Amino acid sequence: MEKPIAAPSSRGATITLAMLCIVYVLNFLDRQLISILAKPIQDALDVSDGQLGMITGFYFACFYCVIAIPIGWLADRTNRVRVLSVACALWSAATAACGLAGSYGQLVAARMMVGVGEAGGVPPSYAIISDSFPRERRTTAMAIFNLGPPIGSALGVAFGASLAAAFDWRIPFYVIGAIGVVTAAAVYILVREPARGQKDGPVQASRADVAPIGLAATIAQFFRNPLLLMASLASGAGNFITYGLLNFTTLFLMREKGMTLSDVAVWYALVIAIGMGGGIYASGRIVDRFAARSKAAYATVPAISLILALPFFLGFVWAPTWQLALAFLCVPMFLNSFFLSATVTFVQGEVPSERRVISGALLLLVMNFVGLGLGPTYVGMASDFFRPTHGVHALQAAYYALAPMYLIGAALFLLLARLIRRSERRHQGAL
Repeated sequence: MEKPIAAPSSRGATITLAMLCIVYVLNFLDRQLISILAKPIQDALDVSDGQLGMITGFYFACFYCVIAIPIGWLADRTNRVRVLSVACALWSAATAACGLAGSYGQLVAARMMVGVGEAGGVPPSYAIISDSFPRERRTTAMAIFNLGPPIGSALGVAFGASLAAAFDWRIPFYVIGAIGVVTAAAVYILVREPARGQKDGPVQASRADVAPIGLAATIAQFFRNPLLLMASLASGAGNFITYGLLNFTTLFLMREKGMTLSDVAVWYALVIAIGMGGGIYASGRIVDRFAARSKAAYATVPAISLILALPFFLGFVWAPTWQLALAFLCVPMFLNSFFLSATVTFVQGEVPSERRVISGALLLLVMNFVGLGLGPTYVGMASDFFRPTHGVHALQAAYYALAPMYLIGAALFLLLARLIRRSERRHQGAL
């Protein structure tokens, strides 16, 4: 294993976090472009809602989730910054290739390559952040990093929709792909590899001295741990809601609420930036505060957020005008992603430092296969199913069918909280 660089200064950690956040912005922007430009893509390539759900969900997730495992295992044994830089260059080039697609099959192939590249983006970033910030600041740092999705989505809506409205739907893919390749080079130059485990306490540091184990044993150890397994399933349910909603929101607002692409570029972008961005940052501060008393806060806070979001989600689906729909949407946008930083920080704190990338990849395997793979696929297929009886309101019926997942997700997080409390009692009894 390559010798890591010594502990970074506070300024160095800040620069690292800023660069990783920029990469995550591009990661999510690239991932969401097809959803944002769904209407013109459907018109140009004759794509159904079900096909749209498959390409933004199942097809993408199959490559994204599976490839993340060997990449995570490799990154734990090599330079994580270099892995991230190469991955960013690959998915950016594949994003540009999406703009060249002349058929649905070609678009699927390009999207699969985006998934391969993005598989090497988030897990190494989780580990780099965990080794750059102390435990008491880690959830807030993760929350800042996780501003990538709302910022990426907002920029994608504003920038992508504006370019598509002014020129053509293919142009945003070319422009954003080129920006990503330049960013990959900047990461390679500016971000330094931190020493593994340098910011952990003595207990975690002692765990970092355990002998390395093989990939199969690491995977088995992760899924045999009931805390890690339940955290993965609960976050998967949360992601099912997030992607099931986000991947069709632009299409829903245009088709059923009467918004134009220019309206979407301004108003929906603001809802994402303020609602989701504010929620993710607030969740980090809230969880850091309550987790200092009990680690169960990593689960109870997301459970409460999902329960509170449900009635406002139903109001968004019901609203007769797009203005009222966006007003309702602000609340679930704020609350839906409370689980993200909490779950990631919890898992990173439960594993030895030299297994953080692969553990993050395993978390994402479950989180994104359930959420990204099945969420949009479910909503798209439900829309096709309801079309004969609901006509132009089929997507509205599909969103109503998504609502029970809020309760399922909350129940899983409450079960995780129970397991965490039981583990804490056993630990205290052993002292």
